[in-house]
Amino acid sequence: MPVANTLELVRAAQAGGYAIPAVNIVDELSMRAVVEAAEEARSAIILQTSVKTVKASGAEPLSFLASHLADRSSVPVALHLDHCPDRAVITTAIEGGWSSVLFDASDRPLDAARAETAEVCAEAHAAGVTVESEIENIVGVEDGVGSDELTHSYSVPTLLEVAQETGTDLLAPQLGTAHGLYKADPVLRFDRVREIRALSDIPVVLHGGTGLSPADFGEFIAAGVGKINISTALKLAYMKACKAHLEEAERVGKWEPVKMFDQVKLALVTEIGAHIALFGSGGKI
Repeated sequence: MPVANTLELVRAAQAGGYAIPAVNIVDELSMRAVVEAAEEARSAIILQTSVKTVKASGAEPLSFLASHLADRSSVPVALHLDHCPDRAVITTAIEGGWSSVLFDASDRPLDAARAETAEVCAEAHAAGVTVESEIENIVGVEDGVGSDELTHSYSVPTLLEVAQETGTDLLAPQLGTAHGLYKADPVLRFDRVREIRALSDIPVVLHGGTGLSPADFGEFIAAGVGKINISTALKLAYMKACKAHLEEAERVGKWEPVKMFDQVKLALVTEIGAHIALFGSGGKI
């Protein structure tokens, strides 16, 4: 099937009381592993690319591979550009076949964030592309984007006013989570999700989920979250599988890259499969 529409997947998840996993891939191996995990679980899936990954691998190869995998997949596969403050990269993704983009305007003052988000939405919607918006920063640095300091924060009515004015499709608000690994227990804002959902039907996206408990994920989904991002968990599974294989290769004196790739892929399929189960999206296709 063709690359799926991100907004349609997330709206279906909201209606069904589950969340779509959106996984930050890093290369072809991780893309294939994520789709394999989704097929095994009968779950729709969103492949996410960071700006760093787009610049490292190239937009055209990433788009081609995502389209290739989606065409041959038995489950819906969408392609999303994560945390992007760079308008030029946004345009590259829109023109390159991405299903959706996250325009990260959290480093801009409110008026600038509002104006630029409206411009991105107009550009994206003209091409049939979904826009996720972040105008208040989610703490933590991910792939070189973001801040460890809380710089912009607004009331829920202000967030929804801006979303309505700009034509935003998906909203990424501060929910007490953070990118990366937690150094202390987060103060989670389930109430904020409930408030947004009570006032609007705009889908809510959860960022910074690595380290949350199954109960935390369950409460966020029950409150109305329809898309949950996975980044750090994939990176850890990827690198730890590499480390384990290389340590064993050193011990036995056998160096076979393809076997390492197999080990990494298995680790990723297992990790993403566990998140699909947590989010309740398995068996929905």
